[in-house]
Amino acid sequence: MDEIVKQALAKWPNVPDSYGWLGLDARGNWYLRDDQAQAAGDFASGNLGAKGSQLQHEKLLSFIQRNYQCDGRGCWAFQNGPQRVFVELEITPWIWRMSSDFSVQTHTGLKGIVQRCILDERGRLYVEAREGLGLLHTQDMVLAADALEAMDWPLEEMCAADLPSRYGYVRSPARLRATSDIKKPA
Repeated sequence: MDEIVKQALAKWPNVPDSYGWLGLDARGNWYLRDDQAQAAGDFASGNLGAKGSQLQHEKLLSFIQRNYQCDGRGCWAFQNGPQRVFVELEITPWIWRMSSDFSVQTHTGLKGIVQRCILDERGRLYVEAREGLGLLHTQDMVLAADALEAMDWPLEEMCAADLPSRYGYVRSPARLRATSDIKKPA
């Protein structure tokens, strides 16, 4: 976490969290979701306009990626100064990229070591590493096929719907919050 973020947290410890305003898609792109995008539906719904606007500013993207982390519930967030901005995930908290030497790194630039791969019912390939589970970027599927053959990585088939509970992540912190708020006694 950036030092400036730590200082802001110490100075303003009780800033409310933000839900629904930031999304990460299946290709590792970040989206800002204004009121109109949120009204169009869940980030992963596929509804027209629900993703919002793709962020393009390199310094902002770099700041988000340096301050991206998971809380104790499995919800991923970006610590924006004193405010935690929870991230709506299209599929997984990490999007893995593979290099020609079969090394992998997350969409945020963290290097990983492949422990196993998972193939879902739609033919999507996931990489499990110490940093966690992530979808392999679609542009790296040919490399992945070569890597699976050359590296003898374990490959398991699993239903995509089972991945969040098995790997401990929440795709929609906003939906979790709404459900939790309903269950609280008045």
